[in-house]
Amino acid sequence: MTNKKLVTVIGLLPVLMVLGNSMLIPILPSIEKGLDIDERWSGWILSSFTIPAAVCIPFIGFLSDRFGRNRLIRYSLWTILAGSILCAVSVWLKDPAFLFMGGRGLQGVGAAGTAPLAIALAGDLYNGEERSKVLGALEVFNGMGKVLAPIIGAGLTIFLTWNHAFWVFPLLCLAILFGLKSSLELINEKKHTQGVKKYARDLASVMMTKWKLFLPLYAIGGIGLFLLFGILFFLSYHIENTFHIDGFFKGFTFMFPLGAMTISSFWSGKRIKTDEERGWYYIKWGLGLMSVPLGILVFFHSLSALLFLLTACFGGLGLILPVLNTFITGSVEEGERGFVVSMYGAARFHGVALGPIAYSSWMKNDTGMYIITFLFSAVNILLYMLAGHRGKVKINNLIKE
Repeated sequence: MTNKKLVTVIGLLPVLMVLGNSMLIPILPSIEKGLDIDERWSGWILSSFTIPAAVCIPFIGFLSDRFGRNRLIRYSLWTILAGSILCAVSVWLKDPAFLFMGGRGLQGVGAAGTAPLAIALAGDLYNGEERSKVLGALEVFNGMGKVLAPIIGAGLTIFLTWNHAFWVFPLLCLAILFGLKSSLELINEKKHTQGVKKYARDLASVMMTKWKLFLPLYAIGGIGLFLLFGILFFLSYHIENTFHIDGFFKGFTFMFPLGAMTISSFWSGKRIKTDEERGWYYIKWGLGLMSVPLGILVFFHSLSALLFLLTACFGGLGLILPVLNTFITGSVEEGERGFVVSMYGAARFHGVALGPIAYSSWMKNDTGMYIITFLFSAVNILLYMLAGHRGKVKINNLIKE
């Protein structure tokens, strides 16, 4: 039986990573004013967090294979806690931008050991059908975080000030640390005592054998998150400047697309079980459900059309993510899982990091931006065709272990 308490504690790790950006998206204009920076630099409020995380994720994955997931997760949580405090107190300075960006970078380094290690840890602790359910649950936690984060950020800014949002991180870090201490003491983590040369040789063998499967799946996840956070960044400014919706109601509008993603993630994670063919089917239809609305957006720009089409689009993304988690996690043994899954996490985080930067430039021309977005979704379809053609036999047995 799945330990619900342990699943909840592990599930809070991706929530913590999600809060790092999603909670700030609706309050970016307020942070921009508080730091006295212009709109050109506002994308770096998000990217100063995501770029360090994307760079550090593979190293954290390697270290977790050597020294254990639990230890690396705990170190990561303390790092996030320290960075969050720096961001929160930066407003006390006359020139807060430097300390704020430094705190965000520290948060990002710590975030590298949250969601990717949560996926790897779930892969270590659970097998077969139970594993797919837990991995699906992690995407549900991820989606719930994305739904609630904008509302939390907007609400705290309305009733207090924007920097109070950063006190949420220390509270959540301490809660997870307490939960890990009481839950993981019941789990005996395997110690990997093989030498570095053997580890590197085994890892190289896995990557050489499966790179034709891994690279397309990594890219599909990375592009999906690139589009998600790029569009959310655009939406934050668009609905305020064009439709004059701000504050709590602005955060509320994010519930529709992100809620659809959460629901479809839950549904996909529960139904995939160990059925690989069904997983490929979900990826195919998820990518179609993303591409068609994005193509229609080129022609229809009203608020109702925008929210409806993005809701359908993100619902498609929700179908895909639990399948990617299951395929990648189940395709390797425990000794190499931390690095392989962390490379997937790095691809996703590069998408999260680059999305706001790219869309801050593209959103000056709405139609051009929608065309580029649709083209990226078409690239994902081509990647699916590549992965589906070359990868089916290679992962069939491993996800059923």
